Parts: sequence; C-alpha cells; structure tokens
Amino acid sequence: MLQIRETDGVEIVCLVDNSVDFISTIDRKEVSSFRQWTKKRYGQEWINTHLQLPFAENGFSMLIRLFTGDRSRTILFDTGISSNGVVENLARMGLDLSEIETVVLSHGHYDHSGGLVSVVKSINKADLPVIVHDDMFKKRGVASQDGTIRSYPEFPTKEQISPAQLTSTKEPLLIADGFVLVTGEIPRRTDYEKGYLPHKALINGLWQPDPWIWDDRAIVIKVKGKGLVVLSGCAHAGIINTVNYSKEITGVENIYALIGGFHLAGKTNEERIEESTEELGKIKPSLISPSHCTGWKAKCAIAEKMPNAFVWNSVGNLYQL
Repeated sequence: MLQIRETDGVEIVCLVDNSVDFISTIDRKEVSSFRQWTKKRYGQEWINTHLQLPFAENGFSMLIRLFTGDRSRTILFDTGISSNGVVENLARMGLDLSEIETVVLSHGHYDHSGGLVSVVKSINKADLPVIVHDDMFKKRGVASQDGTIRSYPEFPTKEQISPAQLTSTKEPLLIADGFVLVTGEIPRRTDYEKGYLPHKALINGLWQPDPWIWDDRAIVIKVKGKGLVVLSGCAHAGIINTVNYSKEITGVENIYALIGGFHLAGKTNEERIEESTEELGKIKPSLISPSHCTGWKAKCAIAEKMPNAFVWNSVGNLYQL
C-alpha cells in the first residue's frame, strides 16, 4: 500500500477526446463547458475575439492541476493522436504549455502518444519527466479476420523524446511530491474483462498475441474529504480491474470521480457493457465521465444506470474536484 498524499483540490481540463459539445448545459457545479469556464476566467471580450474553438480527434489527453496550500502542480496525461493537436488545443484554450511539470503516458498506442514529440519539443525542458513503460516501445498491430496484421503507428523513439528524461516503471509510482499515483501494471482479475484479443506485438520478427497490453495504467489522485479521482486512458486492463486496483494500492475505498476511456466500444468489448455497468453502479462514484474508447452504447448504459453521476465529456470540459 502506498501513502498517497491528499490534495486540497484538482482541476482537470479535457484537451483531446473523440467529441465536442459547446452548446449543451451541464447540471453539475464541479463541471463547466469550454465556453462557461473561459468566459468566467478570461471575460467576454476574450470569447468575442478568440474565435478558434478547440477540436476533437480520435484520441485522449487531459491536463491536470493539483492544488495544495499555495502550491500548484501540473501534469499532462496522454498526448492525443495527431502530431500537434494537444499543443494547438492548449493555445486555443488560453492555457500555458510551460506549466506542465510531468508527462504521463497511459499506454503506448498512437491515439495516446501521437502528440508526444511536439509536446516535449514545445515544453523544451531538459529535465522534463516522461513516465513510460518498456512495452510502449514495442511495434504493435491488430489482426484482421483474414489473419493479416494492420500495424499501428509506432511509439516515438527515445531519441525523438530527448531531451526529456524517461522514467520507465511497471510498478506503482508516486509523482508530483507524492500527490499523484501512477498505478503501474494492473492485475487482471475479473472474469469478463478479457483484454483486447486481436492485439499483436512484433517480437523477434514474428507477430505474437498481446491481448493484455500490460503497459496500460491509470492516474489516481486523493482529494481531501472526497476520496479518489481515477483517470483512465483506455482501461485495456478493464475499468473494474483499474478501479479495484486503485483502491487496493491506496487503501482508500471511496471513488469520488471516474473519468476517461473505459474501452467498451467494438464488437467484443460491447459484450461486457452490462457486467461492467452493473459493477460501476456498485462502486457508486459521485461523478463519472466516460470518454474516448468507451463508445456511445456504453455511455448511454452508464448514463441510464447512474443519471445523477453521469457527465458527457467534451473537449474543453473543466472538472473542478
């Protein structure tokens, strides 16, 4: 069990997701749409002149700010799919790229690491920590029904990520002075979260089964008086496995907020929507915002199961927890 430190509060801004919605109302005091929070923070004049809205893409990235006393810490979780989407959306939201102190990758897939090189180059800090896992550097792909392999775009090389400082870990890791926990490899214990079966890795020149995607991990934050905030990039480990392991390694039972990709889209993954949603209902997060690879079918099922906790995520959403 790791002694994660309590933070006074956390702000999470969605930089990259599959959808945008700048019009719908959000009936939660902890969540503001892009137009709502930018008007409050920057003023109407900024809105009138700042005509470029942030855009969606099939990827994931969250900007996390932690507040403790008079100190703040800023972490970037994943970097989207396009080479410059994160950097561009940060600029369109009026956010300062130089505030980022650490970059954490949830796993090595291209829709979470596509912007890593441009992020590192734009931040331009020689000592910028980037938290990775050795499996991220494997060549990967997915098998089609006819047996052919579609190769994924490769994870950036260590030379491309230079001058950032890479930290590779399989174990749980505390960062940001102990206020943020990177789960490390997540045990697969449920009988219905079976990984991504068509997934392959190129090992010794041969495509080998790689369904478990062991580099998959989540970020966990403990908010004073509320409980855990769990952010999942894709939950290839299974979102229930992810939540259960987060509770196990922190010793904290209460899940206050659950945000991110739950990987319940696609024919085989959709088969576990009912069981996953039932278990999520038992976990009873105060706020749940599934995004990216969760898929619309699972999002609708979760919204129906937990209508008072559910928030539809959009690029530009601000979560103040």
